[in-house]
Amino acid sequence: MRALLWLLIGLAAYLLIRKWQRQREQASRRAQPAEVPRRPGAKPAETGRMVRCAHCGLHLPESEAVRGADARDYCSPAHLSAGPRAGLPS
Repeated sequence: MRALLWLLIGLAAYLLIRKWQRQREQASRRAQPAEVPRRPGAKPAETGRMVRCAHCGLHLPESEAVRGADARDYCSPAHLSAGPRAGLPS
């Protein structure tokens, strides 16, 4: 009789732990940010080398950077025309 009681207690503990784990998994799924909607026809971002804008220091994919005649990368044509900013570590 005691063995049956311990078996029931063990089963109840197992079921409570499983329920608690499922609730934690569901909470973590809800906490993850939703996928950002993309513009129609936009290609997914390709992974590649990251470069830094010589003017403002912004990091961006090399494929999106504007290359200057001085072989430096810029984030936009406006920053290309402004040139590199003094004091920005290279």
